[in-house]
Amino acid sequence: MNLTSKTPLQAKTCLLVVASIVDLLLAALLVGISGFIFGGGPEGMRGEFSAALCWWVVFIASLGAPVLGFLLLRRGYRRAGLLVAWAPPVILAIVFALVPL
Repeated sequence: MNLTSKTPLQAKTCLLVVASIVDLLLAALLVGISGFIFGGGPEGMRGEFSAALCWWVVFIASLGAPVLGFLLLRRGYRRAGLLVAWAPPVILAIVFALVPL
């Protein structure tokens, strides 16, 4: 029995599941801190337009990346699916490392 042919697919699927969990945790973190970004508590949307736009872009990307990653994996583009799924947390980590707070 040759298990080596399915092992890379299973490993990439596991990495994609972990990326999906990280993306969903990122979306939950964004929802949790939205009141501090926009001001006035969790219900306030009185922030600057550029901050709100960045928040929405990252939020939509963190929810859409796992879906697109699984679609690419299913179509046979395994590496592209992993790259898309891991893109939001990696890009956000690089931005936070480079931009002083």
